[in-house]
Amino acid sequence: MKSLRMKRNARSFSDYRKNLWVLTLEGVPAIIMLTLLGGPFLTGYLLHLGATSQQIGLVLSMASIVNVVQVFVAYWMQRITNRYWVLVTFSAIHRIGWAATGLIPFIFPSDYWIPVFLTMYSIAFLGNAISGLVWTSLVGDMVPAGIRGRYMGIRNTMLNALGSLVLFIGGQALDRFPGQQGFNLLFIAIGICTVLNIIAFANYPKIPLAKSTESEFLPMLKKPFQDRAFLRAAMFISLWLFLQGIIVPLFSYVMLHILHISYNWISIITVVQTTFMMISFYIWGNLNMKYSNKRLLYCTLPIIASACMLWSLISVFPAVAVLIAIHALLGIGIGGFNQLSFNFIIGDTPKSERPMFIAVYSALTGFAAFLGPILGGWLYEMLREMPAWMQSYGLSTLVGFMMLLLGLILGRAVLRDSYAPRPTEVARELT
Repeated sequence: MKSLRMKRNARSFSDYRKNLWVLTLEGVPAIIMLTLLGGPFLTGYLLHLGATSQQIGLVLSMASIVNVVQVFVAYWMQRITNRYWVLVTFSAIHRIGWAATGLIPFIFPSDYWIPVFLTMYSIAFLGNAISGLVWTSLVGDMVPAGIRGRYMGIRNTMLNALGSLVLFIGGQALDRFPGQQGFNLLFIAIGICTVLNIIAFANYPKIPLAKSTESEFLPMLKKPFQDRAFLRAAMFISLWLFLQGIIVPLFSYVMLHILHISYNWISIITVVQTTFMMISFYIWGNLNMKYSNKRLLYCTLPIIASACMLWSLISVFPAVAVLIAIHALLGIGIGGFNQLSFNFIIGDTPKSERPMFIAVYSALTGFAAFLGPILGGWLYEMLREMPAWMQSYGLSTLVGFMMLLLGLILGRAVLRDSYAPRPTEVARELT
């Protein structure tokens, strides 16, 4: 009997190691593709297609608002027998749909470029909303709770190191081959990585989903709202992301369109951000072994707010030097915030109800993150009639100060208490 138990434990450990390798390797083509499609390259491509700041804000917000559908997906997941095929199918829709936006200039008249991009982008991220919920719940089962914080820190560090290199190479390519030619080169690499990423998803394990204790939609939906600690944290994070969304997603727009920073310098600045984010992933992951997700989340708030307020120094010091300092702080803060909020949603929630908890969290934060960039894009349009410094650094500094006050006052009340893990949940995940 003892030998059988040892063999079963050894097999489980081997399965866990295989799953961690699959999860890590899948991230390689994903980070290359998503780096070249997002960040400053997304803003640059939209400007190349003729987008205004309001249209850019709308595009950036669409990735968040579609997360509202996750509430219905979480209920639907209880009816399916194999979430593996849902992950592969809708991940493919997201990857292919977003990558295919590179074909827009070759197929449609210029007057239709932005409307078509917005349509394709929305469909792609609708697929991402569905696959993202499945992926998050699956990762919660693939990575043991005892090593989750450290593993995700190491994984994110490795992938962001690769992302930094890709950012630099992509910036060099766009500087050397400006306009459509440069974006053609990027989308060739994106197309190759899209195929490889879908193949990698096909190697994910087929782990059965722990079913909810509820069978009806409304009782299942009520579960997250009855958890006061979870709901308070989710509502606060939503408010924070709303303020952050007003300015942070549009930093690339300000650098490219208002400050006229070259792609080369923007790629270097973004590499600095990614490098500091990469280092912070490892540090936050190790700290997460000792301190709770919520407590560490609180520590990231003043770092992000300070990065936004640093924009005011552009009036005194060279813009590039200030932008490097801003994005270094931003990398530390947002890197920790994203990693810890992810760990919070898959670690501080009951396993059987996790899909609905993830869905409610994504719906609340997604709606807030949708409104932020739209308001930001509108504000930058309105500021065109005001002194140049308001567009360059005034709005970022003001919103950063509001974020600092929000974090120090409300954030302290919501996130300061450490979280005591549920012993039954930890034991269940380890077995």
